[in-house]
Amino acid sequence: MDITEFIELIPGLPSELGLECLTRLPHSLHRVALRVCSQWQCLFQSDEFYSHRKKTGHTRKLACLVQAQEPPPHNEEKQANGSSPPSYGITVFDPESFVWDRVDPVPEYSSGLPLFCQLASCEGKLVLMGGWDPASYEPLTAVFVYDFRTGEWRRGRDMPEKRSFFATGSGNGRVYVAGGHDENKNALNTAWAYDPKKDEWFGMAPMGRERDECEGAVVDGEFWVVSGYGTERQGAFDGSAEVLDIGSGQWRRVDGVWEPGRCPRSCVGVEKSGKVVNWSGVDPGLRSGVCGVTVGSRALVTGSEYEGSSSNGFYLIEMEEGQKCKLKKMSVPDGFSGFVQSGCCVEI
Repeated sequence: MDITEFIELIPGLPSELGLECLTRLPHSLHRVALRVCSQWQCLFQSDEFYSHRKKTGHTRKLACLVQAQEPPPHNEEKQANGSSPPSYGITVFDPESFVWDRVDPVPEYSSGLPLFCQLASCEGKLVLMGGWDPASYEPLTAVFVYDFRTGEWRRGRDMPEKRSFFATGSGNGRVYVAGGHDENKNALNTAWAYDPKKDEWFGMAPMGRERDECEGAVVDGEFWVVSGYGTERQGAFDGSAEVLDIGSGQWRRVDGVWEPGRCPRSCVGVEKSGKVVNWSGVDPGLRSGVCGVTVGSRALVTGSEYEGSSSNGFYLIEMEEGQKCKLKKMSVPDGFSGFVQSGCCVEI
């Protein structure tokens, strides 16, 4: 479909001018715009319109967080110690407007997301993968895709293998998955790519070594898989990374990019220069439960000073190549201060 085929999008205006007006419409108003007419609905939900907005610089980058939610007031499900079990949902933060919001729950998990699920973004969509069933703690292969254009979830094709605590990243229209461990706690070196548009999984060359509890990021056409450990070295986190050149499909090893022995989960950032950033080292108040999400030239980082702390700190960091990070501590609205398990950046 060619978006130039749409005619008289706004009565009285040439088609090209009408298209440019709608291109500049803030995303927060898109749900209302979908109901104006069938032509607008077809336009706003098309891949071509998304590509046009992205090409002309009218998309916006947001942070999406897998975040602990406050339990409902009459929650009767209790753990042995009398507390309610953790329940997770998806929080959306806009670093431009400082607006916090929620994504509607996954229909199959309306009371809380799978534990330790992974979140990635691709072409304006969220891809939720894996995790453990919150009732049985069984590892899942389920994939769910959320489209910001429609505000709806759909079930995607299941992951080819059961795996937990794997690395993920997205680029070139695909989501990349590598490492983690299987249902028998065996560390993995296998890797896959998921195309949300085609709803298909593709096998990739395996990494050179097993990497359980590794962390992933995609930067400039490369999928970085940082640290992790092998089956026989439980908890002995490695200081190296393996980097996939997405174009050629070849892996290379990079040594000395991470502090050996330190868990990288959710606190790894990679600059365009290839420098790996440890978000847990940017401020003394960030020592436990650290999670960082790069959002354009900024990063949203959250964590606490010590394990078991009842309060999380939220920081917005201005990232400049070769310069010290500038931190700004934020106040967070009620209901959005919960522990953040993981997150990703989505461009909508």
